[in-house]
Amino acid sequence: MRSSSYSAMPARALRALVVLALTAAAAPVAHADSGTEASLATKPYMGWSSWSMQSSKYPGLNPDGDYSYLTEANVLKQTDAMAAKLKKYGYEYVNIDAGWWRDTTWKPAFDEYGRQKADPVRFPSGMKAVADRIHAKGLKAGIYLPAGLEKEAYGGGRTPIWNADGCTTADIVYDDLRTTNGWDSSYKLDFSRPCTAKYIDSQAQLIADWGYDFLKLDGVGPGSGKSGDQYDNVADVAAWNEAIAATGRPIHLELSWSLDIGHAADWKKYSQGWRIDTDVECYCNTLVSWENSVDDRWDDAPAWTRHAGPGGWNDLDSLDVGNGQMDGLTKAERQSYATLWAIAKSPLYTGDDLTRLDSYGLSLLTNREVIALNQDGTPPARPVTPSDPQQVWAAKNPDGTYTVALFNLADAPAAVTGDWTTLGFTGKAAVRDLWNHENLGTYKNRITQALPAHGSRLFTVAPRGTEVTFTAYEAESSGNTLVGNASVADCSACSGDHKVGNLYLGGKLTFNDVVVDKAGTYQVKVAYISGDSRSAAISANGGGATRHKFPSTGDWGIVETVSVPVSLKAGTNTITFDSGTGYAPDIDRIDVPKSS
Repeated sequence: MRSSSYSAMPARALRALVVLALTAAAAPVAHADSGTEASLATKPYMGWSSWSMQSSKYPGLNPDGDYSYLTEANVLKQTDAMAAKLKKYGYEYVNIDAGWWRDTTWKPAFDEYGRQKADPVRFPSGMKAVADRIHAKGLKAGIYLPAGLEKEAYGGGRTPIWNADGCTTADIVYDDLRTTNGWDSSYKLDFSRPCTAKYIDSQAQLIADWGYDFLKLDGVGPGSGKSGDQYDNVADVAAWNEAIAATGRPIHLELSWSLDIGHAADWKKYSQGWRIDTDVECYCNTLVSWENSVDDRWDDAPAWTRHAGPGGWNDLDSLDVGNGQMDGLTKAERQSYATLWAIAKSPLYTGDDLTRLDSYGLSLLTNREVIALNQDGTPPARPVTPSDPQQVWAAKNPDGTYTVALFNLADAPAAVTGDWTTLGFTGKAAVRDLWNHENLGTYKNRITQALPAHGSRLFTVAPRGTEVTFTAYEAESSGNTLVGNASVADCSACSGDHKVGNLYLGGKLTFNDVVVDKAGTYQVKVAYISGDSRSAAISANGGGATRHKFPSTGDWGIVETVSVPVSLKAGTNTITFDSGTGYAPDIDRIDVPKSS
């Protein structure tokens, strides 16, 4: 399940294992190592999830109360539709989300060992039978559990743990019954106690025996709206990783939601995927809406880009673009949504009703060129321009071509230009439109497209020109001018091992003596560091400034680059970065093309 939704319901639970001692012992590494676990996520997974329809107020979806959509009959109906419509395009996981062990009043059921048990009304055949039916269609089955020991499973501390003589629920949690996960719906597991790992082992063995191929572990922290030791579930995730390996069954472990990027190394080590943001669903009378919260991903995805790759991927949440009016989006928004998910190499799992995909939605979900781009196992695209309303995202492909996406995130139509200089070359390039399967011909130096509000285009660009050469200017150069609090600081990740920081509340950095041969607009590459998204006003030669928003680099020790257009005169120029009344990123250096 997900963010705000869970707080509106009763509790749930699950997670455990591995204290510092256990972790040191031999927890399997899901992301980096070869073998069964890493092979699960050589590319982003594709499939369907029940949560979007469960959480929606769309008329008729949940007739028996909130979240009542989740039933065996509905899951199998979606399974049949996926097999018929999407399987041949690579969609394979049918993922059952939160509530499978709860009735329509959200009252839970547990077995005699404190493990979640299927609600007999929702799933009268039981969870194994459902997995068997999914497998019979040549698909894979996914299931959901929350972090910790659900409060209702505690049983006064007397509930025995399966296959763990003498262990009860009182032996696996803290004596003060501190809570954990994004909704405080579970007691925190104490991994310093020897019985605790046995509980996770029992959970993992149960879902393996049922035949599940995928587990979404939800409410994981740090993240999920919580921080602090009480909500640190890294040990739980490590325990799950080890317990799954011990079952001998390959089970994809996906973590949710809005996880702390500061623990990216842990998520990569112990899982095959991790949510980077809040829920995409709007919990309204459609499945999603643009403002709540599809559009958040353009701001939040860039910081995570470096962490994705074969073995583990950044999860942007459900891709609900197939049902038209039920989705709650314009056609332009649906295409932009699908474009970002594809180039970010997010898992492609839809929450739509697969039994009533409209023709446009089906075309988005089954475009073989776009799917191939998402599934090619290469790193995600990232912004090559600032996070302004008009953005360009790009990635260089192994064959020397570039994936280039143009986005107009403004609420009105606007033109967006992809300049070849931001990709590192100049001259001519052949352009192919991936959504429309059309070769557009050759474009010189740039491509400009008029886009509707929230619109996009997606291209493959094949360079036919020459490599751009740059002149580098270091921020810490003694020839530059610093104003206000701006100061030089050490930076091991920076070129020259230094940067200029403290650009806030009027702090300014001016690069002096920037020389170009002829007047023109130059795509100046800015190397910067910013642990959060920050803005700076950029101007040349004391002229009018343009404020640009720089996406977070994810950490104050990580350098990224974007290119900003700056009009320069022939000869010597100045380029100023002004924090204004806010906070600007730290600046490492700028690289100015030798020709405009």
